Order: sequence, then structure tokens, then C-alpha cells
Amino acid sequence: MRLIWILSVALIIISCEKEVKKQTSMKDDVYALADDTFNGRQTGTEGELQAAAYIENRFKEIGLSPKGYQNNFTQTFTFRPSANPHEQAEFTGLKSDSTLTGTNVIGYIDNKAKTTVVIGAHYDHLGMGGEGSLYREEKAAVHNGADDNASGVAVLLDLAETLVDEKLLDTKNNNYLFIAFSGEEMGLLGSNYFVKNSTLPIDTVTYMINMDMVGRLNEENTIAVHGVGTSPIFKQTLFANNDFELNIAEHNSGIGPSDHTSFYLADIPVLHFFTGQHEDYHKPGDDAEKLNYPGMQKISDYILAIITDLDDAGKLTFRKTKNESEEVPRFKVGLGVVPDYLFTGKGMRIDGVSEDKPAQKAGLMKGDVVIKLGEFEVTDMMSYMKALATFEEGQSTQVLIERDGAQQEVEVTF
Repeated sequence: MRLIWILSVALIIISCEKEVKKQTSMKDDVYALADDTFNGRQTGTEGELQAAAYIENRFKEIGLSPKGYQNNFTQTFTFRPSANPHEQAEFTGLKSDSTLTGTNVIGYIDNKAKTTVVIGAHYDHLGMGGEGSLYREEKAAVHNGADDNASGVAVLLDLAETLVDEKLLDTKNNNYLFIAFSGEEMGLLGSNYFVKNSTLPIDTVTYMINMDMVGRLNEENTIAVHGVGTSPIFKQTLFANNDFELNIAEHNSGIGPSDHTSFYLADIPVLHFFTGQHEDYHKPGDDAEKLNYPGMQKISDYILAIITDLDDAGKLTFRKTKNESEEVPRFKVGLGVVPDYLFTGKGMRIDGVSEDKPAQKAGLMKGDVVIKLGEFEVTDMMSYMKALATFEEGQSTQVLIERDGAQQEVEVTF
């Protein structure tokens, strides 16, 4: 009923002759997009098309101009999914029984500027589960993807509503292109297709901002920002505008498992915002009531401050970065923990412990910080992985951890 009410009000307002701004909150948008009605928003399904229609109506309500195909808000692409998870899907212009069609939703603020900022977030998810799901029960269940990634779309809509306001005269040196991407979960398909078939000259894009899973800001107010090294101006801008008591976990690389990668590979500077993985990731439990909505507002305000600061910077300089994923060493053993990727202190903090694995058998717990693995000092995630790669199955070693402010040593057998 809540979803029907929101859609009805949106349609009524669009049809009104006089301009009336509807105050739809980010919470309203998340609850709508993460409703069971859309059946998990899987690419190419009726549920995804319904979600696309909701976003299109919100774009119209906000006052964005269409920037899809044929003066519409949508850009469709047809592809043949790959049976091999290690191979890319094949784009094709021909629809058949073996193809699916994704739909990007694209809105525009035309400030008659020479450069354009792309603000993106994917809206597709896993439907009833299947490939990519971490749900292990036999009975299928709707994967609503509230954090992944109704949260990013809600922040995108909030930014659009702010930037379209003519009173913000200090953000008029760029145009703004808002894209809700399809096909992200199947391999960044929507963003890949857009970059290769852009609805405006791609060389006018000064930088791209991506929000993917920004709904669970933790008690430490930690947000990971990826792509910091893709333009020389980014690092200074990020920290100069952090008036929101955010703890920024910065990552230089422009390569990662989300849509900013497609733009980075086209030599466009990128910033990707992410509040971290959690136990509901790619499971049916990723629901709207679990999100931190004040935290989302803080993130939206922070991104707006960055956009405002960069408004008079002209076209940003692009800089290539190392692909951090290529530097990850190969392991013969595992500790059986989920690392806390948002931890910015010294060491590797444990965010979860798997049943019947070496860490649990040794008594390690969530919240423990590994500071030494055998003879190897652990200062961050990379040093932890390099240390772990030196061990073989059957070996035992001492692990120095910090728990509740005190250090202790435990023995772990791989």
C-alpha cells in the first residue's frame, strides 16, 4: 500500500499544470524501491521496468530534463548473458529468446556549461536470488536490495533535487547528468554501455561520482571513498570539505566492482562512495528498515559540498592509478574471518568470524584487531594479505591481537 500511495502521488503531481514540489524523502525512495512489488529489480524483468518507471517519475517531479534515447528518460540495451561468470555478457542489437534488455534512466540539468558532471547509482539487484546471492536456504526469496542499491539511488535523487534549485547559483559552471544504471549486478553492463553510447559527448564529462551501498554508515561515521587518486585535486577537496565528522577511508584506485570503473576506463576521474559490506549483503535481509537515514543525509550533504567546491575547477585532470585488486596475493589457506574494510586504524579488524574455521577455533572474535601474524607485522589490509599468503595448510602460528584495548596472543592452526 505504501508503494501504491507514493506512485499515485507522484503521478498526480506530474499531471498538475502548476508547479508544486513534492517533498519525497530518501527514506520514502528506499522504501519504494525496496518494496516486494518490484521482486528484487533483476535486470530485464518486469520488476526492474517498474522500478525504472518509478525513478523516471521522480526525475520528472524533480524537474530534470530527459537525456536518454529519442528525448526520453530511458536508454535501453540488449545483451546476451554469459553462461561463464568469468566472461563478459555480449551486447547485441537483436532481441531473441536468449537475450535480455536493460534500461538506464537518465535525467539532465542543462546549465549551458562546457563540462558535465555525471552522478550515478545502479538500481538493479538480484531478483529472487540466483547467481551472486549469498542466501543458502532452499526456498527462493525476494532480494530487495535496500542498501544495494536503493540507498545510492535515493542519494542520487536527493542531490538532483538540490542541484536543480535555481537558488544554488554557485553550482552553475557544470551541467549535471543523473544516471540510474541497470545491469550492474551482471557485470557493470549499464555503465559500460552508456560510456560507449553516451547521450552527450563523453569528452565533456569532467568527473563521475558513484554511490553504491551508502545506507549503513556505522557508529564511527566511516565512509570508503574510492578513486581518490584519479585526479590530483580529489584528495585535497575530500578533506577540505569534510565538515560532517566523517571518517574517510581513502582508496586511490579507479578500478572496483561498481559502475565508476566504466568511466575510469574511459579516462574520466571518478569518486565512489561506499559505507561497507554487512551480513545482509546479497541476501533477502537487506531491507529498508535497517538503513541509517540520517547517515545517508550526511553523505548526500558531503557529496554536495564536494560538487560545489569543484564547480569552478574546470575540466579535471585525469590520472591513472594502480589496480589494487591485481596486487592481492594468492592464498593457500584462510583464517576464516570477514575483514572490516572500513577500518582506518593500525592492523586488520575482524568484522565477522566463520563457523568451524581456524579463527573461531582459536577464539578470535568480531572486533579483534590483528596486529601481527606469525613474524609479520600487520599494519593494514594489504600487509595482512601478504602475511597470510606465506602460510600453508597444517601450519600453526601465533597471532597477536588487540581486544578491548589490551594485547593478547593466540595460536592459530590453518
